[in-house]
This record gives sequence, C-alpha cells and structure tokens, in this order.
Amino acid sequence: MRKLVSHEERDKKRQRNQMFVVVVLGIILVLSIMGFALQGALGSNTNSGSNQGTFTYNGFQFTNNNGFWILGNFVFQNNPANVSNLSSAVVGILNGAQNYQNQPAYIYSEDAAARVEAYSNIGNIALRVQDACPSQNTSAGANCTENIPIKTCADNFIIIRYANMSMIKQDNGCVYIEGPQQDLVKLTDEFLYKILGVNK
Repeated sequence: MRKLVSHEERDKKRQRNQMFVVVVLGIILVLSIMGFALQGALGSNTNSGSNQGTFTYNGFQFTNNNGFWILGNFVFQNNPANVSNLSSAVVGILNGAQNYQNQPAYIYSEDAAARVEAYSNIGNIALRVQDACPSQNTSAGANCTENIPIKTCADNFIIIRYANMSMIKQDNGCVYIEGPQQDLVKLTDEFLYKILGVNK
C-alpha cells in the first residue's frame, strides 16, 4: 500500500528536486566556461619559440593559427625558418609568383598533403588551378588513370612526386618537387616561399 503524501510535501519534494537540477546544471555550466578559458590559455602557451603568435621572417610577418602559418591569404604547414635548410634542394632558378598570375596552373601530385598545400596556395595567385597528368615528353613518367587533362612543360605545371633525393627544379613551365614522402610538404612549402620571395 502506498503512503499518502500531502500536496505540501509533494510540492516541497518537487522544489527540492528542481533546485538540485538547477545547482547541477549551474556547476556544469561554470566548469565548462572554466574549461574553455583554461584550454584557450594553455593553447596559446603550449607552443614555444617561433611556433607561438606572430613572427617576422625576412621582412614578412607570419601568424600562427592552430598550427598553420598564415601570410596574407597564404596558409602553410611549416614556417619559413623550418624549411630554409631545404634551399640546397633547389636546383637553378625558379620562376616567381608573377609567372602564375592570371594564368591557369596545373598540379600532379603523388602525395595528397603536398597536393593540398600547393593547390590552396597557388590558387591565391593563378587564374585557376586544376589537376593534370604529365605527358610522355615530361620527365615525370606518370601513369594517370583518371579522366584529367594531359599537360606538358609548355604549361604552368607543378609535378610533385616521391624520390630518394630531395630536389626542386624548374624546367620551362614545369616545376618538379621531389623527395621522400615525409619531406614533400616541407619541400612544397619551400617552393612556395621561394616563388613568393620569402626565402631567398
């Protein structure tokens, strides 16, 4: 048999339960706000040296945002100081960014991350950027199975591929960025920094 409870006792119990829920939700809200504040404070201090805030390199000011280095509309995974030691990989002289302005640019890449790095940054300069397959008369020797256009070194063509030795080389309209897989994004950034005049 159920115990009879008066309306007053029932109202008091309901108010107590509501108060308990309000207090618990308030605590959760306060802890959440403190967590976000603490995360923001820790996030800005976890990086050290040149990986924190802004820094100037060769007269160019870079901002670090969530691990990416931003220069105007350009976004890089590596800051220029971290890839400047790759300058020895550059063979000869590279065409500057002005050669890509108001012209279509084509990219062939064996590495997805390096492709994205080149695609997003060259897209800020070129008329448009498009995937392409190297023709037989380029030294890329690619076997493309996708339905993409075939391009030659008569076009602005960036070819990124795996190799044992690191190299960045201009051959007419073709730029060859070659190296071990773990270095291809850095090499791509070094190429971009070179054509933008950030790295001399």
